[in-house]
Amino acid sequence: MSNLRVVPSETRKIGLGQVLLLVTACGWGLNWTVLKFVLHDWPPLFARGSAGLLGAAGLALVAHLRGESLSIPKGAGMPLAFAAAINVFAWMGFTALSLNWLKVSEGALIAYSMPIWAMLIAWPLRGQRPRARSVLALALGLAGIAVLLGGPDFDAGKAPGILFGLAAAILFALGTVRASKPVPMPFIALTAWQVALGCLPMVVLGLWLERPNISALSPSGMLGLAYMAAGPMAVCYLTWFGALQRLPTSVAATAMLLVPIIGTVSAVPLLGDSLGIREAIAIALTLSGVGLALRSRAGS
Repeated sequence: MSNLRVVPSETRKIGLGQVLLLVTACGWGLNWTVLKFVLHDWPPLFARGSAGLLGAAGLALVAHLRGESLSIPKGAGMPLAFAAAINVFAWMGFTALSLNWLKVSEGALIAYSMPIWAMLIAWPLRGQRPRARSVLALALGLAGIAVLLGGPDFDAGKAPGILFGLAAAILFALGTVRASKPVPMPFIALTAWQVALGCLPMVVLGLWLERPNISALSPSGMLGLAYMAAGPMAVCYLTWFGALQRLPTSVAATAMLLVPIIGTVSAVPLLGDSLGIREAIAIALTLSGVGLALRSRAGS
């Protein structure tokens, strides 16, 4: 009789994890398109940083209402600052900057090549030599990016966006490989601090270098900013952590391959981006490579 009770409970746990994962992928995927609307009114660093600070404030409020302590444990300041710099400042800031030169499909696919770079970085840092499957993953991923960006018809004007996108992916991968034991803080409070510490420098740099016109935010840009703060920066982080508590990490990471697909598809009706055979081939190649890289890491 006990087994009959355990199985349905485990099934519900997995089912809820899958729902949370789908919410996360949709929220983060649509964010790529929504960000483009905000960038019409505000420059990238200031826009992404402002949304992040609003999201961090919301997360901090949720943590407080749940009774979580927002104090930083002794000795955790430097690991927390490093995580915020790699996972938030570099990831969110550089990907936002890349969209000044790239379409959503291009920026999202380059950014989500990060598992491939994590595989390469783990070789010198951890001594994890890539296997044949990993080399094939790298080849497929790079081929997909090359196809997407035009191959022989490469537009040199996209170079800054490509560099920012690759920098975001590589630095996030570096943070993943070098991650030590997690900071001993509750998930929501920890996420609030990471987002706040990573986004505050974006706002400061934006005010200094970009000199945004605060009043230029249009109604559509305001809605986009509200979505970015409440959705990807707050709700999606909560659903992501909830999914990780219910599903294997490898399953969750593989499911995140939905993010660039959702971003690319949503940009077609909302931004008028094209989605032709070249984009479809690039998506298939790149995501096949990332999927192989994730499987290699899961099995290592």
